[in-house]
Amino acid sequence: MTSTEIVELRRVIGQMRHCVSALRAKYGDVAAVQRLANDVERMDIDATELVDPSTPRQREAPRVEREVVVVPDTPYDESLWKDADDEGLGGYRNRT
Repeated sequence: MTSTEIVELRRVIGQMRHCVSALRAKYGDVAAVQRLANDVERMDIDATELVDPSTPRQREAPRVEREVVVVPDTPYDESLWKDADDEGLGGYRNRT
């Protein structure tokens, strides 16, 4: 690629990033917008590697808050399953 093509590629990636920001403002952070943002980021990374393939850009994983849910080891109350059937076995209990 010539330097003119790289400059044009960078300009177009910047325009796409701007469009994705506008879509995020309109539709929120839905899955389709997240995928588009990821695609634009990937193109930016690839364009950077074209210019200097010896030094790929280092990225950090996004920080995600995690909630720990503690499940007790004690048995469940049998009355929770009083009128339940095992999935896939059908109605094997008499309901009178």
